[in-house]
Amino acid sequence: MPESVDAVEMQAALLRLRRSSGLPVAFGGLLADARHARIAELNGAQTTALRGLVISAGSGLGGKAIALSRPCAVTDYHSSRHISHEYDIAVAAEGLRSVVAVPVVVRRKVRGVLYGALREPITLGDRTFDAAVAAARDVEQALVVRDEVQQLLSVTREQVTDPRAAPEAWEDVREAHRELRALVPKVVDPALREELLTVCGLLASAAGARSPGPSAVRLAPRELDVLACVAAGATNGVAAERLGLRPETVKGYLRSAMRKLGAHTRLQAVVAARRAGLLP
Repeated sequence: MPESVDAVEMQAALLRLRRSSGLPVAFGGLLADARHARIAELNGAQTTALRGLVISAGSGLGGKAIALSRPCAVTDYHSSRHISHEYDIAVAAEGLRSVVAVPVVVRRKVRGVLYGALREPITLGDRTFDAAVAAARDVEQALVVRDEVQQLLSVTREQVTDPRAAPEAWEDVREAHRELRALVPKVVDPALREELLTVCGLLASAAGARSPGPSAVRLAPRELDVLACVAAGATNGVAAERLGLRPETVKGYLRSAMRKLGAHTRLQAVVAARRAGLLP
């Protein structure tokens, strides 16, 4: 698996799981198809026995969690009568006994599975379950953002190809630009983030192509984010909520952008940014 949003967020979630639960081992992976997950990330493992293991829905502890779409746990993996034992060799090689598996569920569809484990047979408590569920929720949120980004990029690429679009179509372009800019800070994958920024630039330049000429004005990324929200009619409070900032911070970015653009009002700032090819 390439170093994608999936791998990056999965690694971060496994590390958080270990730190918050005290479990020595955590591992997991996403589904390759509707019924099979591949263990791609390990944290705290002493061997590579689990890496690359393909988990089938209904098989083993993780497969049971995938099939039932809910967390499952065993106190002693090898002697448990509540799971099948296709993966005993790999689990034994790592020396795991007490294990919890939590499915990663996005829009009621299982997309992956996370595990936390001990090397001794101890009943796992609520704190451990809560930590495992929280780690899975982190991955779920990252996948939701990734899905939104890919959907927006697909639509936006079509819009960018026609800079002579009808005026009403430009409202869709501007809304897509605002949504893309709001998603940029939430994207953990550098390549995907760079693609987002590139498409945002294409949207802005497509509109700017209708302007008299290029502008020397340079706005900081967050100043552009705030202006994009303002252009969509958002108040400072709404912009703050969308961007994950405090209203006072939004106000500061807006003042700075207005100063750079030589604008005295919010509307003037938006108009100036569009003329400069900074906003579509």
